[in-house]
Amino acid sequence: MTTSQIQRSQYRTEKAALLDALAASGASTRSVNPALQGLSRLADEALIRLWQQAGFSAPFALLAVGGFGRQEMYPHSDVDVLVLLPDDQSPEADPALKARIERFIGSCWDAGLEIGSSVRSVSECLDESAKDVTVQTALLEARLVIGSAALCADFQSAIFGAMDANAFFVAKTLEMEQRHNKFDDTPYALEPNCKESPGGLRDLQVILWVAKAAGLGANWNALAKAGLATAFEVKQIKHNEAVLRLIRARLHLISGRREDRLVFDLQTSVAHSFDYQPSDAVTDQRAFVRPSEKLMRHYYWAAKAVTQLNQILLLNIEERLNPLMHTTRPLRPLNDHFMDKAGMIEVVSDDLYQRNPHAILQTFLVYQTYYGIKGLSVRTLRALYNARNLMNADFRRDPVNRATFRQILMYPSGLTHALRLMNQTSVLGRYLWAFRRIVGQMQHDLFHVYTVDQHILMVLRNVRRFFIVEHAHEYPFCSQLASGWDKPWILHVAALFHDIAKGRGGDHSQLGALEVRRFCKHHGIAGADAELIEFLVREHLTMSRIAQKSDLSDPDVIAAFAQHVGSERALTALYLFTVADIRGTSPKVWNAWKGKLLEDLYRATSRALGGHAPDLHAEVQERQRDALVELALLSQPFESHKALWATLDVGYFMRHDAVEIAWHARMLSRHLGGKMPVVRARPSPVGEGLQVLVYTPDQTDLFARICGFFDHRNFSILDARIHTTQNGYALDTFQVVATYLPDHYRELVNMIESELTQVIATSAPLPAPSRGRVSRRVKSFPITPRVSLKPDEKAQRWLLNISASDRAGLLYSVALVLARHKVDLNLAKINTLGERVEDTFLIQGEALQNNRAQIEIETELLEALA
Repeated sequence: MTTSQIQRSQYRTEKAALLDALAASGASTRSVNPALQGLSRLADEALIRLWQQAGFSAPFALLAVGGFGRQEMYPHSDVDVLVLLPDDQSPEADPALKARIERFIGSCWDAGLEIGSSVRSVSECLDESAKDVTVQTALLEARLVIGSAALCADFQSAIFGAMDANAFFVAKTLEMEQRHNKFDDTPYALEPNCKESPGGLRDLQVILWVAKAAGLGANWNALAKAGLATAFEVKQIKHNEAVLRLIRARLHLISGRREDRLVFDLQTSVAHSFDYQPSDAVTDQRAFVRPSEKLMRHYYWAAKAVTQLNQILLLNIEERLNPLMHTTRPLRPLNDHFMDKAGMIEVVSDDLYQRNPHAILQTFLVYQTYYGIKGLSVRTLRALYNARNLMNADFRRDPVNRATFRQILMYPSGLTHALRLMNQTSVLGRYLWAFRRIVGQMQHDLFHVYTVDQHILMVLRNVRRFFIVEHAHEYPFCSQLASGWDKPWILHVAALFHDIAKGRGGDHSQLGALEVRRFCKHHGIAGADAELIEFLVREHLTMSRIAQKSDLSDPDVIAAFAQHVGSERALTALYLFTVADIRGTSPKVWNAWKGKLLEDLYRATSRALGGHAPDLHAEVQERQRDALVELALLSQPFESHKALWATLDVGYFMRHDAVEIAWHARMLSRHLGGKMPVVRARPSPVGEGLQVLVYTPDQTDLFARICGFFDHRNFSILDARIHTTQNGYALDTFQVVATYLPDHYRELVNMIESELTQVIATSAPLPAPSRGRVSRRVKSFPITPRVSLKPDEKAQRWLLNISASDRAGLLYSVALVLARHKVDLNLAKINTLGERVEDTFLIQGEALQNNRAQIEIETELLEALA
């Protein structure tokens, strides 16, 4: 074996032994720091040997920088080094030196070290660090591995001599804010980056960087000695830092690469490496908990603590750097307990909360009520952090605290910021014990992208925005309804409790209703207000389900929903809450079509509650009149609509609004009875995607053929309204969105009209559905496909409900099964919830009258969904 092969083998063997020990350590965090230091020391030893073999001597030096400089080496971290040269030495001027450096770096790679190298003189280091704060940060952590100690000392003296601690602090905090924004400013993403996300390791490193730059200490013990952190805070930092380090190290080990994201397909493996086991069987009070959920709960609690401590220490460092800014401004008394310190709430004494626990919740009421207050001072944050144990059962039962919390919920402004701050400081979960149970709780329903507590606060924010004039343009109809609503706090309380029972087993809506009933009783909310809040929590999924799964043109559906809601007030509250809830699940779940369905259901139910009994004849006449007005505005020939309308029944007019009816009449008046398909497309009137009209002689496989076209062109169908005219023609309307070019729908109109016409006109066999790749999230959290086939309430047609993980080609696969069994489709409601589909079809056909054929259809559908 060559020397380099021997060195590579030796390095890999010693590294593998360290990694094996780290992998076998289970959930113990004691092993992680020695392991990271051991990997760093191993790299040091290899570099020293290679440096000496390369023949380097004074006056050169080899420095470790970045994480390697901190002696924090992860299994697949780069070995970042700086070959430091005196100012009078240059590789460009000395070819022999250049060749020697290149041989040294090459030998490092040959030995198995993944090198990240730079070669600079001291003056070049100063120039580069002045231009780039990232370079300045890496050099700040430089340490000597081998070579000239004098050169290294000169380098460090120059770097620290050129350091502007204030400018560095500003640059690093701005950099941190940008990084947090990149991750939606929350540590509670379902796939967090344990290094870069808010509450990750980088937030701890920022503290040490700015402290070291300011000469305040280079480690946690030094910060405590300098008075920047208490002994308790240092203990908490070290513990949570070790948790995050161990998670990151395990991610590297399990993925076999430099992977810092807790992605779904790695969470379970990492959880098993911590020896987490699934919970016991489901009970009424506790749901089955996966090992990955336990791991993520552990991670979120650590990230939350890091977020709090990062804020406390950075504010402390800022005060040390700018003492005049914080001492020369006068403190403005706010009340007997708090002062305004440069826009931050400052406690009058460090032991305020110990002496007067009532002041804990009053802190957030003050934050809401005083204009110009933008946060909590470091002294207040520290006092809150150290007062967490005071918030016990007696604290929660205290009438004064209950009255204060009720004031917070009912105050007309600032609620979203107040509750978010309460959650960040762990006060909300300690006061509302039921809320504490869902802090950091994951949701594996494939459409929520936030943990339960963050989803709740997002819904609360959405509700608040309906009542703020500046946001009226976002959802005009919601803002219009909100302007006439007298008690916004009813919706606030409902938002806070609607998902609070997630993860317990059983129906979280029913369990949440019990929780909020208890809350209202304890907080003096009674009568109609308490009943409405409980109704909203119990029924918060009902309106969405009916809007997206039922035939809204059926008067019986509207009448039943109106009876269930009971009043215009309850309907308005439920509508506002439903919009806010869907918007708070994921940016991908909400779309304009869902908004239209909800608004249509609201308006139809409102009319029913107002005493307007459904009158199909009157409703059809009204829609026809409105459609005629539209046609007149478009200068259509007089009575050009008559021939088409004569072929249509009541069901058609009930399923389409006046604008759609007029569009159909205008597009088809000259094409009635033709043998060639007519396809027309336009930007959807609801504001998103395209609306596509198909008019053609009816055929059994028509729906499947159309679905196949959209599938192979990467369109998603949001809604399909299928109608057969009295003269045997299909008149179908589709709402579709493109998975590409979302802002260029007009450019796709001609393509759809020409190509879909050709697809329908051909008699070629239907192509096989595409088997699209399943997303990582679906692979990690698959759901069991379900098929339900039941007769509708009138026993005239059948309702087919399917539930499955979403993938390309899914709807087309379903359509092929229906086409094979000659099942006719009357209505399709396509409901995509993130990466899960909940689709409803209204169907009819001879095969559905035979029990054996029904079983065959259901079996084939399950196979298609799998």
